[in-house]
Amino acid sequence: MRKLLLFSTMVLAAGLTPAAMAAASPAPVSVQAGPTAQQLLAKTTSCKQISNGKYKTDDETGRTVAVCDAGSAVFWKADMDIDCDGQPTPRCNKTTDPWFQDGTAYPRSDGKALIADQTPYVVVPSISSTWNFEKSGLKGAGSCAVVYNNKVLYTVIGDTGPNDIIGEASYATAKALGINPDPKNGGVDSGVTYICFKNSKVSPIEDHGKSTSVGEGLAAKFVEG
Repeated sequence: MRKLLLFSTMVLAAGLTPAAMAAASPAPVSVQAGPTAQQLLAKTTSCKQISNGKYKTDDETGRTVAVCDAGSAVFWKADMDIDCDGQPTPRCNKTTDPWFQDGTAYPRSDGKALIADQTPYVVVPSISSTWNFEKSGLKGAGSCAVVYNNKVLYTVIGDTGPNDIIGEASYATAKALGINPDPKNGGVDSGVTYICFKNSKVSPIEDHGKSTSVGEGLAAKFVEG
């Protein structure tokens, strides 16, 4: 995985008060709503490549992942690395994640960074010569479906990552899909399909109920199209 295996013991961040820890408790995340995983995956069996070349899934791997156009959506099939960036919580902070950053590319409605262990979001590669996601109709807070192990989770585009690596999502995304969400040694090496719907937006970005309802509607149209 891109994030090196340092050690697996998770330690709570120093200085977090009980009130802060309670405030950081994630809300329930709903999985498998709208079209089934099989229906969504049936729309991703062939790739009309729109990326100028392919992406790596990790620093040490070759370039094997293409970004594909599918009419009303864009998709890619990759691994899942864990993004714990954003507001610090007992699960996501500089102690639990050596790569932790306290900001996300797209903020919550209150102007603060997203909370990775509360909001299911995906990470898109930073704009580069390989692919400009904005020119493909994607944007911050855009709606995405993440499919893994016969489960579907509706998420938002919440952060940007390296410009040559693809396949990353928030702690909350991984946990909801049954993937180990530990930022040090979690994630999964393959089998994840990311489907992001063009010209879509979830508002407020942090409202998972809204991202689910928006995603269900867009996914239904995607499957029928």
